[in-house]
Amino acid sequence: MSTRSYQGCWTCKRRRRRCDNARPTCQNCAQRGVDCEGYEVRLRWGNGIASRGRFTGADKPLEENVPIRPKGRRRDLSRERMKCDAQPAAKSLSSCLHGLDALLVEVHDMDLALLNPEASEHDRMLFDEFLRSGINVLHSTTARESMLQPRLPQLCQESTALYPICIAFQLSLSASHTPLFFEYFDAALRKFRSELARSTTLSDGTLTAGLLLCSTGLMHGLPWTMHLEGMHNILQSHGLDNLHPTATPSEFRTHLLEVMGVMDLPCFAIGRQTPCIGIWRRYCQPAGPRQGIEPVTGLPRSLVDLFAGIGMETTEQSFWDWPGEAGSFLQCYLWEAHRLAGILTLRKHARTSEQSRKTSGFSAWRQPSACPADATILVSRILANLDALRLACVERPAEDIYINNAVVYPYFVAGLEVEVMNRNTQWQDVIRNRASASKQDEILLEILEEMWQRNDPTLDVDDLAQAKELEMGLL
Repeated sequence: MSTRSYQGCWTCKRRRRRCDNARPTCQNCAQRGVDCEGYEVRLRWGNGIASRGRFTGADKPLEENVPIRPKGRRRDLSRERMKCDAQPAAKSLSSCLHGLDALLVEVHDMDLALLNPEASEHDRMLFDEFLRSGINVLHSTTARESMLQPRLPQLCQESTALYPICIAFQLSLSASHTPLFFEYFDAALRKFRSELARSTTLSDGTLTAGLLLCSTGLMHGLPWTMHLEGMHNILQSHGLDNLHPTATPSEFRTHLLEVMGVMDLPCFAIGRQTPCIGIWRRYCQPAGPRQGIEPVTGLPRSLVDLFAGIGMETTEQSFWDWPGEAGSFLQCYLWEAHRLAGILTLRKHARTSEQSRKTSGFSAWRQPSACPADATILVSRILANLDALRLACVERPAEDIYINNAVVYPYFVAGLEVEVMNRNTQWQDVIRNRASASKQDEILLEILEEMWQRNDPTLDVDDLAQAKELEMGLL
């Protein structure tokens, strides 16, 4: 298997792409239909072509590039050669434009140098890597449904904080860059706070920068809900409460509000430091029909509505009566695991909260009765659905490659049933084996391990996280 490095063929270097160093030609170039220029050492030449010596007439110091000396003036010959060189380049570009992914690659390559002219080559490579892979951590649906990627170059023009935040996020995904990550994260945080303080309307670029900063924080246990609060205050000062139906936001603005609403849901946060704002219930839920999939969670919006109603009008029976939506087998496994985990979350809230439930007409499936299922049964069914999802992803790896981004919440909620997990220690191993090498999984598993070890029914996970000064997200 080929490896990737910052050194590579001349074609990848020129296009600022990561090269796989395959010999004799780079496979990345072959897949894009571009001629690989190889790895030979090149000497630095001045402007123009060689005028004397054995490479006379050559524009590259290679034996095979020494042409037969034609008749005519050097200037005319040089112009002719430039026309000939342009033809294969045009053919190469044309072949790259087949399909949406190739189009995005070319657009990103053209925009990288323009987004931040002062950025170093290393920063540009990190940003390029974020565009190609890191950005896919942010959603649980297929890449063609991602609304952020094609808009990112324009958004970086709107927000000076977004570019460094993207780089910090990319660094956060690698365990080997931890010291560098904190250096970049601190700089990005200062730039965002400065931009937010100056902001009067909160552009899409600044809002995207803030949400990406929240994503970085919730994956590393760093404070992040305060940024939601700050952005909401600015939005509210410009009539967010009157958003419906007097104003119609753009499709992307609506998407950003939904992402903000999902992050604000109490059930998807551990050790939260600020109170819930209620963004989903106040601005997203009344916005229109509740069909379709929310890209970050990978869940139907109608199911997210139920999670938003926990502690309010949602009951256990609401989850049981949820009719579901049409989706792939993989999505059905994921949704079933979340539905059952929602019941456990609702029970936990009922045990720890003294607030009385409010009644509302938001949920179409609300029933007053309680669900009689035992916690052990619910945990086993959650883990069974997640295991079926895991096996299906192994069997059909290309079907929905980002759906596993959405399994953090049901795994963690199942693990919080300490009594059940200590009676069935083999289920603890299921959760341990599922944990990836990410910092988020590492921290969450440490919390669960301590919960299992202490085996204290009165120990609240939010209190434990706050004692450790952690503010985690389950997205």
